[in-house]
Amino acid sequence: MVIVFQSKPALLASAAVVGPLEKRSVFSTYFDKVLTDERVDKKTNEKGGARLISEACQLILKKSNLNNLDIDYLLGGDLINQMTPTNFAARELAISFIGMFSACATSVSSIIIAGLLTELGASDFAIAGASSQHNSVERQFRYPVDYGGQKPATAQWTVTAAGFVLVGKHQKKMPVLEAATVGKVIDYGATDPFHMGGAMAPAAFDTIQAHLQKRGQTIQDYDVIMTGDLGKIGLKILIAMFAQSGVKKEDLARFRDAGAEFYGEDSAFLAGASGAGCSAAVYSSYMIEQFKTGRYQKVLLVATGALLSPLSFQQGETIPCTAHAIEVGMG
Repeated sequence: MVIVFQSKPALLASAAVVGPLEKRSVFSTYFDKVLTDERVDKKTNEKGGARLISEACQLILKKSNLNNLDIDYLLGGDLINQMTPTNFAARELAISFIGMFSACATSVSSIIIAGLLTELGASDFAIAGASSQHNSVERQFRYPVDYGGQKPATAQWTVTAAGFVLVGKHQKKMPVLEAATVGKVIDYGATDPFHMGGAMAPAAFDTIQAHLQKRGQTIQDYDVIMTGDLGKIGLKILIAMFAQSGVKKEDLARFRDAGAEFYGEDSAFLAGASGAGCSAAVYSSYMIEQFKTGRYQKVLLVATGALLSPLSFQQGETIPCTAHAIEVGMG
């Protein structure tokens, strides 16, 4: 389903707050704040995750010279049980809250809904985004970090990060939402929770193809199509799928992936980065900055999500995935 934003809501401000290990990211100079403690000096990982979100939202308020009473809605989510870190952050921020869950696609689905609220005249200002916290995500979906479990080369590293944007009415010389595609749930029968990139690549392919076809566009209409977080292997699969569909080699160079690039070529992070905060942090920092500097005029930001749970995996279910896209241009 493609949505065209007639009023072109603007991305007025953004913030990315990340954990200490994320200082090793190739995008680290673009992040607003790099923390020195994974738990943000809190007693639990979940409380640390909530603080991560609060700090990112507070930075947006400071940048835009607003306070929480000026914000109509907070939209966001994370990967932990019932999204408790985001719920607790919303309790602290005291903003009307819409909890969102599309796994690692949550950042883009939140921005889409914020854009629709703005388009309908139901919101002047909305904060939208997503987050993840490494230790808590690893414990829930794989093994507690203390176990020291070994991972295969296809595995990706869950980042500790929160990325949020302020969505408001159209303003000139600001990045704006031109259109969006809400993806379908795609399931190619993948069952390996340590190979998320391979599971999610078909969903990214389906959403990008649908967006281009329904918008009457080609890959050449974009400076870059940035997915997240397929990782190094998932990105190769996506590019191979487009190559097989007839896309020219020079156009395939426009595809990038936040997870594949997040930690550069550091082999310690295996196939790259993941987590709902991965693409959220890159999109709300590095990508926004590229618009401000004039490097990019139009991009397609695609966030992918694996819609499994620990229970569904234990029951032998396959891994359904989705991908949502926002077309961002310069207003």
